[in-house]
Amino acid sequence: MLEHIAGQRSSLTGLLLPLGDRTLVLPNVAVAELIGERAFVCELHEPAWHMGWIDWRQQCLPLIGFEAACGGETPCGERARIVVLNALGDTGLRYLALLLQGIPRSCKLDSQLNYVDVPLGALELAAVQVGEQVARVPDLAALERLVRDADLQPSAQ
Repeated sequence: MLEHIAGQRSSLTGLLLPLGDRTLVLPNVAVAELIGERAFVCELHEPAWHMGWIDWRQQCLPLIGFEAACGGETPCGERARIVVLNALGDTGLRYLALLLQGIPRSCKLDSQLNYVDVPLGALELAAVQVGEQVARVPDLAALERLVRDADLQPSAQ
């Protein structure tokens, strides 16, 4: 019986978040909401990872292109979705919005994750094998600091 309970605590449900050139993995509790096909326009902003603004639950959130934040390019395609993440809390931010390139998939994560030795981006903590896929663990605290330090202000509309 105790082994069964301990086994339940050593696993959790995660989400695989498809980006243009990689897949991120996060626990479900990190996600506040997945926003499906929403009409939005990707705009060029400074910094390059700032893809524009979204209105979500009476809040204006900066839309982040994770690939660009890691030094690459963030595509903005027809299959784009937005995921709103719960912030960790030490920056004063409550939520972050990330641009995805497809539909997230649920996955089971356990304490026996296999780490994969691949080059990591500046905002990635690790790469792990999830089923047949290599997924990267984002550094959400560093992402929050990046957004906070950019001191973005929504434009008046």
